[in-house]
Amino acid sequence: MSDFHDVSREELLALPIEVAPRLLGGLLTTVVDGDEVTVRITEVEAYHGRGTGDVPDAGSHARMGPTARNATMWGEPGHLYVYLSHGIHSCANVVCGAAGTAGGVLLRAGEIVRGVDVARRRREERGVARTDRDLARGPGRLGDAIGLRHAAHNGIDLVDGAPQAGAVARLRLLDVPPVCEAGPRVGVAGEAGTSAFPWRFWIPGDPTVSPFRFGRGAADAERSLRF
Repeated sequence: MSDFHDVSREELLALPIEVAPRLLGGLLTTVVDGDEVTVRITEVEAYHGRGTGDVPDAGSHARMGPTARNATMWGEPGHLYVYLSHGIHSCANVVCGAAGTAGGVLLRAGEIVRGVDVARRRREERGVARTDRDLARGPGRLGDAIGLRHAAHNGIDLVDGAPQAGAVARLRLLDVPPVCEAGPRVGVAGEAGTSAFPWRFWIPGDPTVSPFRFGRGAADAERSLRF
């Protein structure tokens, strides 16, 4: 049986593309207003900010530099950057890289292993009932399931577990991460959503992994890479 350990800031200091595969199989636990949910992470995506790494990442919220929205991405590693997607879903990203650089790993999908009833209730409150497989299949659903909300929980600390707006969050990683596959990120526009950026990582064969789809203009950009 694999062993887990509490995540440390030191192991999140590397580039997002290096940290992302290490998060697979990890357990994110949140307690929000007394309700506890744990999700086993099965799919992630890496995002770099301006000046982070060797390749500019046009798909990142921090591609143009620091803003009020993406400030958490520029802070110390080990916090969650929680942002609002399409004005509806709160999505969670593990901040990595040294403070002063921008990096995040989007938690794209997972399996609810504790608190299934809580996660299902949260989905039903949005008028959408899901099978257990689908409760955290996709970043918006995962965000709903774990109960963290933008902007109240943006910046919550995964390392020291300090309470924030009625919530705590902790992350435990596998001592030996699972074998994974890599490919283009889902729904990212242009070249940033092509095989030039194989920055999505997932546990192969896991039923909670979300299906791939090209973002706006990415399919055309992919074809241009091949010819």
